[in-house]
Amino acid sequence: MKQTATSSSIEDYVKVIYAYTEWQDKPITSSALAARLGVANSSVSEMVRKLKDQGLVDHQPYSPIHLTPKGLTLALAMVRRHRLLETYLVRELGYTWDEVHDEAEQLEHAVSEHFIERMSAKLGHPVRDPHGDPIPDPHGRITMAPSHRLDELDAGHTGRISRISDHDPELLRHLESLHIGLDTELTVVGRPRFGAGLQVLLAGSTPDAGPQTLGEEVAASLWLASTQTHPGCSVQELTGGSLMSPHTAH
Repeated sequence: MKQTATSSSIEDYVKVIYAYTEWQDKPITSSALAARLGVANSSVSEMVRKLKDQGLVDHQPYSPIHLTPKGLTLALAMVRRHRLLETYLVRELGYTWDEVHDEAEQLEHAVSEHFIERMSAKLGHPVRDPHGDPIPDPHGRITMAPSHRLDELDAGHTGRISRISDHDPELLRHLESLHIGLDTELTVVGRPRFGAGLQVLLAGSTPDAGPQTLGEEVAASLWLASTQTHPGCSVQELTGGSLMSPHTAH
């Protein structure tokens, strides 16, 4: 059955609230939610009240927004739909990774649960989408690779790219031109002596190639799963590595 406009809006809201905190611990505020959705603060306030009335979020005035177990269940179901659709579009229909987000946004409200499960089986039940984001299983459980945002790592850190933010299609195309994608291995060299950014050395680079300098926005859009330790590492904890389910909501 086709989703109504109201239910589609609710699904979009809980999905964005969940995605905001998936790779970092800072909860989302009403203003941040408005920015993510591209709507007015007043529209967000009205929708958050509706979500609270339906038992999908916990929210007090001037405080961050947290999903309830019921809200997290719905959010994970929508995340599963979206990421399976993105994976299907890339693998089976030849879409590029910078094209799939908007298509999946349109399709995720229209397809049935039966279709989603048949699609998952067709794909071999993948556990991550084309950008490295984990795909929840039918029970809402996910496993995230222990990772850290690239711009938070110190010199000497070595690992493979485990996640790439898909917020900007142009950035994805830029990364492709640099031959940087999921599972690309690299080492953080450090900050350039002059100017902004982060210098990295890609695995397999020729000896005379030297490090590449990634802009601040690029470095903040990449997550690295460590493959080895290094002396004096300043990173104490890595994001991910745990199973999540609706029972872990705030």
